[in-house]
Amino acid sequence: MAVMVSRAFLLIAVVLTAQLCRCTAYAGDGFSVEFIHRDSVKSPFHDPSLSPPERMLAAARRSTARAAALTRPFAAGGSPDGAVSEVIGRPFEYLMYVNVGTPPTRMLALADTASDLVWLRCSNGTNAQPPNVLFHPSNSSTFRRVGCDSAACHALAGTSCGTDRSICKYDYKYGEGSETIGVLSTETFTFDDAPGSRDRPQLQVANVNFGCTTSTSGVFAADGIVGLGDGTMSLVSQIGAHTSLGTRFSYCLAPFSAQNASSALNFGARAAVTEPGAVTAVLFRSRGDAFHIIALEDIKIGNVNFTLPNLNRYEVALDTGSMLTYLARVLLDPMVAELKRRINLPTVPSPDRMLQLCYDVRDANRRSLFEKNVPDITLQLIGPGAPELTLKAENMFTEFKQGIKCLAVARVTDEQPLAVIGCIAQQNLHIGYDLDKGTVTLANADCASSYQSPSASV
Repeated sequence: MAVMVSRAFLLIAVVLTAQLCRCTAYAGDGFSVEFIHRDSVKSPFHDPSLSPPERMLAAARRSTARAAALTRPFAAGGSPDGAVSEVIGRPFEYLMYVNVGTPPTRMLALADTASDLVWLRCSNGTNAQPPNVLFHPSNSSTFRRVGCDSAACHALAGTSCGTDRSICKYDYKYGEGSETIGVLSTETFTFDDAPGSRDRPQLQVANVNFGCTTSTSGVFAADGIVGLGDGTMSLVSQIGAHTSLGTRFSYCLAPFSAQNASSALNFGARAAVTEPGAVTAVLFRSRGDAFHIIALEDIKIGNVNFTLPNLNRYEVALDTGSMLTYLARVLLDPMVAELKRRINLPTVPSPDRMLQLCYDVRDANRRSLFEKNVPDITLQLIGPGAPELTLKAENMFTEFKQGIKCLAVARVTDEQPLAVIGCIAQQNLHIGYDLDKGTVTLANADCASSYQSPSASV
């Protein structure tokens, strides 16, 4: 009788726990979260006083700062000579919500595909707290510090240990000079699935290594950064290590003309790119252990091929933190000349010196001619079957001033030699990464419908 009563109480406890938590370490086909652009009406950084072209121009200028920063070493190295001329905030374009701790604290973090550390602002129990502290470790029953002898402490550059070997401290510097300082820790992360997905369950991942930041230099606009790079400390790698979802993720960037549309960030099987015409390319290891690098074998405009700077392989980073695309001058200049020839309309002065090919399309007839004459650009990637990706006009041109459309591609320089494919070129592309296989799959898609969002709220 006692055994039966005990089992009954156990069953009741399990049912109540399931009803209260509704979360799991395995989410079947994966899960999707909202990928919020910083200029979206759902973002706290949305400025309603700016017109869409003004927002794009501001984003292009952020891209210039980011492109320069991405070429400098990460972590403890800082700049090559140890000098930082100006400490600025880390430029970013996308945000995501994470729920941290038990009970969970909801936090808004920058999502960065070019870094691998996950860190969040923490209270340090003194008056010297960073602004907008949201997470208090003492309030969570699942918070733990990471010891100095752990693999995580050794995996992250910029760590140090004192006499207390149970505490692994970090000083993580970004290329633009900003830094985050704190204690490496573990915590339970809970992710809300997309609306309408199986009564909106949650995925819970325990023991995620993250930086509990108590001090920063430079301006970090949100509550922290979620690194989505290819390093072992990135969120993607840790989800793969702690669940059965694998190290797969994808995103589908809604066109920036769709102000109320949200983009989707998918994990697990949801990251599969199944749209017609999908192509798969090889991912190459990056020097910073964070970038997602692909390589081009050829670029074509119509039947015209362009010589690559490095003969048979030109490496470029897929980056969601930069709006502009950056290519080497020896590649970009002849492409611009060919685009001019094919578009065959008068050019106008650029609203910014970094943009070198602009057209006045305020007149309806001229806009129609422009849209008709802009050719597709074909990228031949290194991968199985010589994959080719077609970039349409919306991937290459956008309005940076009312009625003025410009090529959203700039030259790399000696100061910023890293080639980048930015967000404008990636809009309306479903891009899926499989870090276990070392591949990325890309396809044209309707990204405005990729995430069915509830009403706008911050």
